[in-house]
Amino acid sequence: MAGNSFGKLFKITTFGESHGVAIGVIIDGCPAGLSIDIDFIQSELDKRKPGQSKITTQRKESDIVQILSGTFEGKSTGTPISLLIPNEDQRSKDYGHNIDVYRPSHADYTYDAKYGIRDHRGGGRSSARETAARVAAGAIAKLLLKEYGIEIFAHVTAVGQINAPNFNSNNLVEALVIREENIVRCADPATANQMIDFIDSVRKDGDTVGGKVGCIIKNCPVGLGEPVFDKLHADLGKAMLSINAVHGFEYGSGFAGSEMRGSKHNDIFLTGEKPKTLTNYSGGVQGGISNGMDITFITAFKPVATIMHNQQTINAAGEAAEIKGKGRHDPCVVPRAVIIVEAMAALVLADHLLRQRSNRL
Repeated sequence: MAGNSFGKLFKITTFGESHGVAIGVIIDGCPAGLSIDIDFIQSELDKRKPGQSKITTQRKESDIVQILSGTFEGKSTGTPISLLIPNEDQRSKDYGHNIDVYRPSHADYTYDAKYGIRDHRGGGRSSARETAARVAAGAIAKLLLKEYGIEIFAHVTAVGQINAPNFNSNNLVEALVIREENIVRCADPATANQMIDFIDSVRKDGDTVGGKVGCIIKNCPVGLGEPVFDKLHADLGKAMLSINAVHGFEYGSGFAGSEMRGSKHNDIFLTGEKPKTLTNYSGGVQGGISNGMDITFITAFKPVATIMHNQQTINAAGEAAEIKGKGRHDPCVVPRAVIIVEAMAALVLADHLLRQRSNRL
């Protein structure tokens, strides 16, 4: 099946299903000599794993990663790096009720129509369980970006209609501490408490809610991004929209920029040895190429499609049916999606960083 690989020079291919034996990823193109910190990779996976709190799915997975190839004495060898994450808490019986029916707003019908066969156990390959493999690969991409001083920080900026205020992006260390001190992963403590209470109330109602994850990339060098179809913001958009439940992406001024005049929206250059701009409505990208300013974007997530209510649907024969709310699901995906957004951004940056190194003498 096509569509399981991402990237050109720093390329990943993920494999596995939600209720299969394991999930994993193969990374091809990671330069030799990079220090591979297994503890860091595990810490990234721990931020995504299920069963973290009362506002996440109660599926219990330790997500202990195993490195099968591509490293020697703690460093990358330049050969493919293979990472494996066993599935431990499969409950296929939780999905026995929907073998022949299509869950509303899931990929059940589209997978069945496309392939003529589908894995009804949690959606199989379409399950967000697959994103653990991306987080593992993204951790290695982060280790590569760290060599160049590039920092990536994401946090929950909205849950439903609860919006967090802008935070001080000049102090990511403090923002990271605040984010990790609350289970919703918002960089504003007061807003985080409101979000947690709201998600918990939605969970008790047997319902779900959407939200937004904002991301900032600091210290990105000038020149990353390719004309015409591999623009940096286009690849970031593709990366984010490939994440389960993502329904929107905007960078810089985003949709609000369409309401502005050019005289206000233009980013005026400041004098100095290293060009900077007075404002950053461009979101750190101009002409599809990074300009050295902070890269900023927001990713919007829809409500989780599985709710704990009975819903009307159809079966494989097109007949009316009813689907029962059952299983272990997040009432809101954004707390665990934060690290996935960072991982996908890191994969894009790592790929374009290597591509830029081949662009000129």
